[in-house]
Amino acid sequence: MSNYKNLLPDIVAVSHDAGAAIMKVYATDFDVDRKADNSPVTEADLAAEAIITPVLRALTPDYPIVAEEAASQGVLPTVGDEPFWLVDPLDGTKEFLNRNDEFTVNIALVVNKEPVLGVIYAPALDDTYTGIVGVGATLASGNDAATPISVREVPDDGVTVLASRRHGDPDTLAAFLDGRPLAGMKNAGSSLKFCLCAAGEADVYPRFGPTMEWDTAAGHAILSAAGGRVTTEDGEPLRYAKDPLRNPNFIAWGGLR
Repeated sequence: MSNYKNLLPDIVAVSHDAGAAIMKVYATDFDVDRKADNSPVTEADLAAEAIITPVLRALTPDYPIVAEEAASQGVLPTVGDEPFWLVDPLDGTKEFLNRNDEFTVNIALVVNKEPVLGVIYAPALDDTYTGIVGVGATLASGNDAATPISVREVPDDGVTVLASRRHGDPDTLAAFLDGRPLAGMKNAGSSLKFCLCAAGEADVYPRFGPTMEWDTAAGHAILSAAGGRVTTEDGEPLRYAKDPLRNPNFIAWGGLR
């Protein structure tokens, strides 16, 4: 993992550069367009991706780059077991549109179908989360130095769950809790849900709904580096380089076992 560790400062730096471009747009009365799938896209998404992609290409010329906005235009390289990048230049566009500050820049490196390095930068919050599997995960807030983060043991008062219950299916949540008491629910936008689990502020994030690999890879890497895991509903590890690059329902686990 040492080579991946050497990449981290440049990935953090470019995530901050992309975040700065996003914040410039955030301060304006920006326009919103619609992609072919009717999902929203703004000039912030495009500006951030235009900053990130050339840096990744310069750092690792042989690694394919799968980036959301390019993919929406049909630019989708072939990927497999070899290393490749997954980029969501503005995860949480709806949070961006609603101006609730919970949007992020997501950059991940996938090797052998597993995320091994992830950086998530929340520019409006000025929080930077990083993770390298086998090395560890960190959080840096503002100008503070990065400090290690890790998942927590579930508190005696119960499990804190991120995201909503599955509509009309409370038994599903009860099955995840396996008899443990529910301490509460937390809401968070974009990939910050992975980060809250990784930082020991919540215990599990069940996701029942469509996501793409670029939505989850960076958070997956950070959570894994912090001692957590991400599985499908049947308990198998969530893998990447799928065809298409769409995720099944999944559960992101903090210290809950």
